[in-house]
Amino acid sequence: MFLLAITCAFVSKTLSGSYMNSMLTQIERQFNIPTSLVGFINGSFEIGNLLLIIFVSYFGTKLHRPIMIGIGCVIMGLGCFLKSLPHFLMNQYEYESTVSVSGNLSSNSFLCMENGTQILRPTQDPSECTKEVKSLMWVYVLVGNIVRGMGETPILPLGISYIEDFAKSENSPLYIGLIETGAIIGPLIGLLLASFCANVYVDTGSVNTDDLTITPTDTRWVGAWWFGFLICAGVNVLTAIPFFFLPKTLPKEGLENNADIIKNENEDKQREEDKKEKHRITKGKYTYFKYYEIDLLFHIDICHSFISDFLPFMKSLSCNPIYMLFILISVIQFNAFVSMVSFMPKYIEQQYGKSSSDAIFLIGIYNLPPICVGYIIGGLIMKKFKITVKQAAHIGCWLSLFEYLLYFLSFLVTCENSSVVGINTSYEGIPQDLYMGNNIFANCNVDCNCPSKIWDPVCGNNGLSYLSACLAGCETSIGMGINMVFQNCSCIQTSGNSSAVLGLCDKGPDCFLMLQYFLILSAMNSFLYSLAAIPGYMVLLRCMKSEEKSLGVGLHTFCTRVFAGIPAPIYFGALMDSTCLHWGTLKCGESGACRIYDSTTFRYIYLGLPAALRGSSFVPALIILILLRKCHLPGENASSGTELIETKVKGKKNECKDMYQKPTVLNDDELKTKL
Repeated sequence: MFLLAITCAFVSKTLSGSYMNSMLTQIERQFNIPTSLVGFINGSFEIGNLLLIIFVSYFGTKLHRPIMIGIGCVIMGLGCFLKSLPHFLMNQYEYESTVSVSGNLSSNSFLCMENGTQILRPTQDPSECTKEVKSLMWVYVLVGNIVRGMGETPILPLGISYIEDFAKSENSPLYIGLIETGAIIGPLIGLLLASFCANVYVDTGSVNTDDLTITPTDTRWVGAWWFGFLICAGVNVLTAIPFFFLPKTLPKEGLENNADIIKNENEDKQREEDKKEKHRITKGKYTYFKYYEIDLLFHIDICHSFISDFLPFMKSLSCNPIYMLFILISVIQFNAFVSMVSFMPKYIEQQYGKSSSDAIFLIGIYNLPPICVGYIIGGLIMKKFKITVKQAAHIGCWLSLFEYLLYFLSFLVTCENSSVVGINTSYEGIPQDLYMGNNIFANCNVDCNCPSKIWDPVCGNNGLSYLSACLAGCETSIGMGINMVFQNCSCIQTSGNSSAVLGLCDKGPDCFLMLQYFLILSAMNSFLYSLAAIPGYMVLLRCMKSEEKSLGVGLHTFCTRVFAGIPAPIYFGALMDSTCLHWGTLKCGESGACRIYDSTTFRYIYLGLPAALRGSSFVPALIILILLRKCHLPGENASSGTELIETKVKGKKNECKDMYQKPTVLNDDELKTKL
C-alpha cells in the first residue's frame, strides 16, 4: 500500500513539475518578461526545496514519515493554486498588434498610408508603463513555485528511505524502478495536459476567439496556463489522503511471520504502555508540568541527536570519496539535464517552427515512454542478475557514454532561420548576418509611416516574412481575423499580384523531416539515459552505511538543487536571451518577451553547452570505477539475503534484553549503536 501511495505521490509531484516546465513559454509571454527571469521563476522551486531538504531528510526518519509525505503533498497543492491566481487578478491579455482586434478593422489604419495617423505607435508616456506593471503578477507564480518546492521536500528522501528500510534489499531496485516509473507517468500526463492548455487561448470564454489575429504557432500566443495549475492543485491534495492512514513502521519484508520479530514487537508495545502508565498523572497542575517536562526532554533529545548523530554523519559522508564524486557527477549532469528539459519546447518551437502545444505533445509522446521502459528494464536487470555495486557502476558509466556519443547526431538535424525581412534578410531576399536597425525601412515603405518595433508578422507570397503588413508596403486588406489577406504590397517583389497573410512563413517539408529525425534520436537517448539511471542510483545508495542513507539521499538532492536546479535555468535563459533578434514591445515602448531568435546560435547554445557539461562528468565517473576496484562498500553485502537479517534480529533481541537489564553500564556511543 505504501508503494502504491508513494508512486501516486511521485505521479502528482512530477505532473506539477512537468506542467510548470511546459508552461514557461506561456508565462514568459503572459507577463512579457525575458527568458532569464523565467529561468529564475523555474529555479525558485529548488529554492523552496533547499530551505528544508537536509533537515527533513534527517529528522524525518525520527518522525512519522508517511504523515510528513502527506503534509508535503497538501503544501504542493497550495503552491499550484497560488500560481494560478494572477489570471484572476489581472486584466485580459493584450498582444502587440498593428491590427486592432476591438476596433474597426475596415479603417485600414494599420496599412501603408502616406502621412498615416500613427495611432498604433508605442507611446513614451511613463504612466503607460506604470499601468503595465501588472506583469509583476509573476511574483505570485514565483512564490507558488517556492511553496511547491517546500511541499515536495519530504517525498523523495523519506519515501526512498522507507522503501530501503522495510523492503528486501534484492527487491529494492525493482521497487525504486516502479516508483521512478510513476515519476514518468506523471510527466506524461502533465505534458498532455500542458499540450491541451497551450492550444486553448488564455482568455477563452471572455473574448471572441474568432476576432483573434494570431494562432497557436504565433510567438505572441498565450495558452490557458492557469487552468492546468488548478488541476495540479486538486491532484496533489487528493494524493495526500492515503498517507495519513499508513503506519510509521513496517515489518521487514520477508520476515513478517518470524516469531522473534513478533515477540520483540509485542515487548516494545508493552514497554510503551508501561511508559505511558508511568507518566499518566491526573492531579491538576502536576499533570501539565509532567507533560511539559516530557516535551522539554523531547526537544533536548533532538538537539543532542543533532550534535551526536547529524554532524558525525555529515563528516562520514564528506570523507566518502565515492559518494562525493557521485554528487559531483550528479551536479554536472543535472546542469545539462535541467537546462535541456526546461527549454526543450522553446527549442522545438524556434528551430522547427512548431506551436508550443505541438512541441509539448511531441516531447511527451516521443521521450517519456522510452524513459518509462528504461527504468523498468533497469530495475529488472538489477533484480534478475543480482548485479553488484561494482557491476552497476560499470553498467551506468558505459551506457551513459554510449548515449552521450549518440547525442552528437542532434547537431546534424537542423533547420534554417526563418527569413524575416529587416531582421536577418534584406528586402531583396539576401540573408544578412547582423541585425541593423536602419534596415527595417526601405524605399518601398519609407513613406508608409509604419511603426518599427511592433511585431505583427505577415508572410508574403514570395516566401519571405515581414515585421508587419505596413512594412511589407501593403495598401489594402480583405477578410476578418486570422483569415485576413493583404494586397498591393509594394515591398513584396513577385511577378504576379503581391499579397501577404498573417503569421510567419512555414519552414517547409524538409524541416518537418528533420524534426522527425530529432525526435527519434531524442527517444533513443532517453531510453539509454534511463536504462543507466537505476544502476547509477544503486551505487549512490550502496556506497553509504544504512544509517546514513536518508541523510545521504537528502544531501545529494540538496547539492543538485543548489548547484544545478537553481542556477542552470537562469544562466541558460540569459544565454538564450543573447540570441534574440527581435524583442516584443509594450505599449509604453519598453521591451517585452523575445519574439524570434537566431536559430543557429540558439542551437549551438541549447545543444553545445549540455554536451560540454556532460563530457566533463565522465572524468569523476572513471575515477569512481578505479576506486571501486580497491574499496569495500558498506552496501556490498546488503544483498546476501534474509538469513543475515534474521541473525542480526536475533542478536538484537539479546542485546536489547541486556541493555534494559543494565542501563547504567552503557555509555552514549554503545547505547546509540545498540539502539
